[in-house]
Amino acid sequence: MKIKAYVDRYKWTVPVTEIDFKNEEVEVDLTNGNGDTSNFSFDEVELSVTGDASDGHHTFDELYHHRMMLFAVICNTYVERSWKSWKHHDGTMYDDYFIVGITTDEGDYTYHYHKDYWDLFKVADYDFAPEWDGHKPEDITRLLSLF
Repeated sequence: MKIKAYVDRYKWTVPVTEIDFKNEEVEVDLTNGNGDTSNFSFDEVELSVTGDASDGHHTFDELYHHRMMLFAVICNTYVERSWKSWKHHDGTMYDDYFIVGITTDEGDYTYHYHKDYWDLFKVADYDFAPEWDGHKPEDITRLLSLF
């Protein structure tokens, strides 16, 4: 997995080559793969994972795209149970995003997507999304109740 470290002392963002949890140190690549590394303590760096982070097979961005496509298939298959909206039930929304959801026998499940993907979801367009029922990521199994 690709992880980057921001080293505040030097105002650098550099690739992480190793994380030593026992000694609480991070080894970073100073020369883009040419072998020059340096170690910093955990309190000297801020670690981040970006959309191009990979497990060696897929990036996070690819996996999020796959998830969106699969959710679009589900929503577009169960169009009578699905909806989308530019606003949450209280009228708020993240800039340039919309919410799309599906109502199952066990409750709703929703995701937020960038406005560029609005037309991917061929479902009812609500003025306001239904009120959030408190679902969490572990409630993804609600989708199984559709079958």
